[in-house]
Amino acid sequence: MAITRDDVLKALAGVTVDAAGTSLPASGRLSEIVIDPAGRVVFSIGIAPPEAKAFEAVRQAAEIAVLKLPGVKAALASLTAERGPSSGSSAGPAPRPAAPGGAPQGGPRPGPALPGVRHIVAVASGKGGVGKSTTACNLALALRAQGLKVGLLDADIYGPSVPKLFGIDRKPETINTPQGQRIVPLNGYGIPVMSIGFLISADTAMIWRGPMVQSALTQLLREVAWGELDVLIVDMPPGTGDAQLTLAQATPLAGAVIVSTPQDLALIDARRAATMFRRVEVPILGVVENMATFVCPHCGGTSHIFGHGGARHEAETMSVPFLGEVPLNMTIRESSDAGRPVVAVDPDGPQAAAYRTIAAALWANLSGGAGPRPAPRIVIE
Repeated sequence: MAITRDDVLKALAGVTVDAAGTSLPASGRLSEIVIDPAGRVVFSIGIAPPEAKAFEAVRQAAEIAVLKLPGVKAALASLTAERGPSSGSSAGPAPRPAAPGGAPQGGPRPGPALPGVRHIVAVASGKGGVGKSTTACNLALALRAQGLKVGLLDADIYGPSVPKLFGIDRKPETINTPQGQRIVPLNGYGIPVMSIGFLISADTAMIWRGPMVQSALTQLLREVAWGELDVLIVDMPPGTGDAQLTLAQATPLAGAVIVSTPQDLALIDARRAATMFRRVEVPILGVVENMATFVCPHCGGTSHIFGHGGARHEAETMSVPFLGEVPLNMTIRESSDAGRPVVAVDPDGPQAAAYRTIAAALWANLSGGAGPRPAPRIVIE
């Protein structure tokens, strides 16, 4: 029998949130409830930041209650401080739109770090199709080749690429820890990797609104057993929306790497991405020019199909480091499509050398800093 939203609400009615016995559905703290065809139920519980510790028991009780329903294979609940509690509908308050160009107010504030992770780095772009995910994947592997402990989080909820890039088509397991249930990341050529794509079928469309995206990202980041890492690379979705704001608000990002192709159209959007990160006080660790030069495999001639040097010039204009460039190369494309990242399968080849150069420059920027920065306080009006 198919699970319905009403079934979930009835199960959650037995979970109370305060001494007065207010049920979770009646509290106004419950987000939209998402039920996928595989029997997984996903929802979040709205809290104020000081309530996080007290509401961990409520979150666990909610998961247990839903797991008892016939047909439920997994229940994923998370706490989100995106907004405070309200009264009324169990769907919670409507999200408030961000003011155009709205900047953080009140300055930076200390935020919770990710235990065991020294640096969290966002790899971002202003638009899709510039090779950001391929860059993030090979950059993580190139950092590992330097002897660092590295993990990779695929934060693109709507278009996860990591399962394809690493050739992984199985689901992760969960374990019980003193901090609660945690997802065990999968092994991708020696590094722990996690993606929403591991939890859903390849043809499933994630038709989620902003609050659900934010809740899923929080869970993928904080409810995964990452272990001890020098660097966690986060493959961001393209653009400047909910995912970027969520990670900037909830995570002490060490900084962001902007990936762009050389042509003007891509650079306009890369500039927007950089501006967004600067507005939320996330440092730009550098710019990467992808698909920089095409070398003909037959005659050896070079062609600048998308132009050349545009990202380097943009980095100079923004006064941020230029980390390096990656050629437009069939080997990189073919190995990515085959789930065999070029840095892992041909570490001594010329294509892998480009990523190793970028990784070395990035690590120099990271290790020369003072460690993770506090997460900024973001006020969305």
